[in-house]
Amino acid sequence: MMRSNDRRLEILAYGSFIIAVLVIPLLADVFWLNRIAKYLVFGMLGVAVALSWGYAGVLNLGQGLFFGMGAYMMAMSLKLQSPASVQPDGALLPDFMVWNAAPGASQHLCCISPGSWLWIPFQSQGFGIAMALMLPMLCSFLLGSSIFRLRISGVFVSIITLALVLLARLLLIDAQPLTNGFNGLTDLGWLTIGGYEFDPYAVATYYLVAVAVIVVLLATRFLVATRAGLILQATRDDANRARYLGFNVAAYQVFFFSVSGLIAGMAGMLYVIASEFASPTFLDLSFSISMVIWAAVGGRNSLLGACIGAILINVIEATASESPMLSEAWKAIIGLIFILVVLYLPRGLTGLARDIAARLGERPATSPKEQTQ
Repeated sequence: MMRSNDRRLEILAYGSFIIAVLVIPLLADVFWLNRIAKYLVFGMLGVAVALSWGYAGVLNLGQGLFFGMGAYMMAMSLKLQSPASVQPDGALLPDFMVWNAAPGASQHLCCISPGSWLWIPFQSQGFGIAMALMLPMLCSFLLGSSIFRLRISGVFVSIITLALVLLARLLLIDAQPLTNGFNGLTDLGWLTIGGYEFDPYAVATYYLVAVAVIVVLLATRFLVATRAGLILQATRDDANRARYLGFNVAAYQVFFFSVSGLIAGMAGMLYVIASEFASPTFLDLSFSISMVIWAAVGGRNSLLGACIGAILINVIEATASESPMLSEAWKAIIGLIFILVVLYLPRGLTGLARDIAARLGERPATSPKEQTQ
C-alpha cells in the first residue's frame, strides 16, 4: 500500500513539474523566459549529478569539465555562424583570431594560427551538435574506465575529477589563439535547424530547452528503474557484495558515469544556445561544487528533486544577488542553505516532501469501540 502511494505521489510530482514547465511561456515575458530556460539547463545538470552521486555513489567534482566541453563545442560552431566571423572576402574566421594573428599571417581558418584548422569542421552546426554530445560522453567513458576498472572509489574519485577540471581550465585559458582565453567565446550566431533560427529569447528556444530537460528527466528515471539501474544501486550500497554475486561492477559504473557526462555535455550545449556565450568559468571548481549543492538541497537520491533543487537555488541566487540589500551576502546565503540542509535535511527537500506525504497519509488507528460499531 505504501509503495503504491509512493508511486502515485511520484507520478503526480513528475506530472506537475512537466505541466508547470510547459505552461510558463503563457505567464512570463521574453526576458524571464530566457532566464528560466537557463535555470532549466541547470536542472538538467542536477539530474546528471544525481545520477552519478545519488544512484552510482560517485561524487564527481569535475562535472563542469563535461559541461564546458559541450558548451565550447557548440560555441565554436555558433561563433562561425556569427556575422562578426564573416571576413570581407566571405571567409569564415573568428574575430579574435584576426586580432591575435601574427603580422602577415594567412587570413584563412586553416592556418591563421597553430591549430586553427581544428575549427574547420565546426563550420557545420551538425558537427558542432554531434561533438557537444559525443566528446563529453567519450571523455567520461575513458575517465570512468580508467578509474573504476582499477577499483578506485570514494574521495579518490573526487580528487581525480577535481584535478582534471582544473587542468582543463588552465589548458583552455592557455590556448588563447584557439579559444580566446579568459574572454571565452562571445558574439555567437543563432542555432539554425531546417532554416529556422532559434532566437535565445524566443518561445521556440525555451521549448527546445524545456523538452530536452523533460526527455532527459523521464529517460533517466526509466533507466534507473531498469535492471541495470537496480544493480547500480546495489553496487553503490555494497560493491564487494555485488562482485561476489557475479556482477561486473566496473561496467555498470562506467556506463552510468558516461550517461552522466553525456547529460552534462547536452546541458552545456543548450546553455550556449540560450546565453550566447561560452566561458572558462564553466570549468571553475566553484561551479562544479555548486552542482553538488544543488543536488544535495533537492535530494541526491531523486532525479526530480535534484532538478528542482538546481532551479530553486539558482532562483534564490539570482534574486539575492540582484537585491541591493543582499548583493554582498548572497554567497553566504547559499552556503547557509547548504549547511542547514546537510544538518537537518540529509535527504534534501525530496526527503522532507516524502516525510510530509507519509504523515498526511497516516490514518489514526481504529479504537476497539469503533470496530464493534
